[in-house]
Amino acid sequence: MTFVRTVACWSCFAAAAATLTLPTLAADKKATKEPVAATPSYYGPQPATENLDLTMYARIREEGFMHSHVMEFADALTNGIGPRLTGSPNMKKANEWTRDTLTKVGLENAHLEDWGEFGMGWQQIGTTARMIAPDTAPLWMQAAPWSPSTSGPVTGEAVLMNLTDMKDLDQFKGKLKGKIVLFGAIRTTPDLDKALFSRYTEAELKEMESAELKGGPDYKALLERRRKVYELRAAALKLMADEGVVAIITPSRDGGKGGGTGIIFDDNTANLALSAQKRENAITIPNGPMIVENYNRIARLLEHKVPVTLEVNIETKVTGDHEHGFDTVAEIPGTDPKLKDQVVMVGGHLDSWIAGTGATDNAAGSVVAMEAVRILKALGVKPKRTIRIALWSGEEQGLYGSQGYVKQHFGTFAEPEHPDPASMPSFLRSKGKLNTTKEWETLDAYYNLDNGTGKVRGVYTQENFAIGPIFAQWIAPLKDLGVTTITNRNTGGTDHLSFDAVGLPGFQYIQDDMDYETRTHHSNMDTFDRLHEDDLKQAAVVEAIFLYNTSEREQMMPRKPFPHPELDKQRSAPIEGIYPNAEK
Repeated sequence: MTFVRTVACWSCFAAAAATLTLPTLAADKKATKEPVAATPSYYGPQPATENLDLTMYARIREEGFMHSHVMEFADALTNGIGPRLTGSPNMKKANEWTRDTLTKVGLENAHLEDWGEFGMGWQQIGTTARMIAPDTAPLWMQAAPWSPSTSGPVTGEAVLMNLTDMKDLDQFKGKLKGKIVLFGAIRTTPDLDKALFSRYTEAELKEMESAELKGGPDYKALLERRRKVYELRAAALKLMADEGVVAIITPSRDGGKGGGTGIIFDDNTANLALSAQKRENAITIPNGPMIVENYNRIARLLEHKVPVTLEVNIETKVTGDHEHGFDTVAEIPGTDPKLKDQVVMVGGHLDSWIAGTGATDNAAGSVVAMEAVRILKALGVKPKRTIRIALWSGEEQGLYGSQGYVKQHFGTFAEPEHPDPASMPSFLRSKGKLNTTKEWETLDAYYNLDNGTGKVRGVYTQENFAIGPIFAQWIAPLKDLGVTTITNRNTGGTDHLSFDAVGLPGFQYIQDDMDYETRTHHSNMDTFDRLHEDDLKQAAVVEAIFLYNTSEREQMMPRKPFPHPELDKQRSAPIEGIYPNAEK
């Protein structure tokens, strides 16, 4: 799951969806311009009762629990291939392995789709560090993604650089040549007074069923704080490069929820620059995160004016400056002459960070999707609609793979009349009119799994209120598997948002937390050993049932009102001239 957690939420309009002006959906991916006279069925009423095939439920359960291949897939992907940073040689192996494996289990049209240039192809060969003086000690660190190599082992005096303001840089000018910089403050190590591993309680799941009325974050204030941090960081990096610093060590983050001590997290927070995979943004000094306990010891020695000498050896390899990203796509073709051109999609992101082997984030979601379609194929299901699996890359850096797929197949936003500044992050920028394609009309639903290894407990509807009663009927026969909860809340941070943003039904499952947030998310602990076989089997069974039910319905799944981002922005603007006694 990507580090940036955003929510794509379109305003909920009045229930009379039929009164909306809807886009013409022209063939051959041409942009649409004229309104249509009739309202498509996915905006109209839905049947009150779902036609459930409980015999198929039973067959899917038996295949998924008694003949599962989910751990076989997971072992090959995590242990056999390893970490899968987008653009890296391992990511290429993962794309090709998933394509070939999906073909072996019987899916058709398995292929890779290029979503565009990503940046540097990079891999870590090896990283070591040790203290030489005043004591000797091995130190535990990794290279940050896209870090350059040191020229073999480099030795230098350690310098602690903890900055709060630009003027703090003055004390380091002329003093950094040949040094190894500890960049950042001492990190607190919280007491582990709570379990690192948890499942949802019935009370927590019940609470999720209620509306979430709290307001969102103050993005303007957040962006201002981030801008100041990155400006200060950029100035510090320039000073260090100009003066000849030989290596930079950063403290690993704490993992959240009181956990994370003794663990290396190597995600966005380890990267000292935005878009570090681009050559023009790359850090020129070898750098990487170190576990908090090692980092803090060195920092405390330096605070007490004790000289510290370190040795660091970072060996990495750049395989290209302009590597492209690819999604793996395959399908079970539909068989109903009237419905086969409509598509039900399932997926998860295939890419990962590098410290571990990307098992819970997100080999789990990828292999569950693979197992779900394998189950249906093994049962000889001939769906009415086409069932398509897509495994994304570039998710960790900003949903690049799924966003690229959505742009190429379903629609794009025009530039707004009043564009935001280029410094505004893409997920916060204003959007113009949505121009859709013919394929936009035929996408029925997309299902995503990306919250670790925990069993499925329900579904987020992303405020698609019409779909809640449908899902509630689907999960009623699954309560004995722990699937009980439908919530109209939004959840962010992963690839269903790419579909939801363009008005398509995109959903993420509710999963038990396990130790995802405290220990495995973006860390060196994210390995095959942290996967729970029974939970992954359950998730694949649930996902296969959702795919089957969607493929067999007479009507397409209901959609939220067509997105009008420019109109939403206007409606949210303050109303002029309403404050009493204000000067004109």
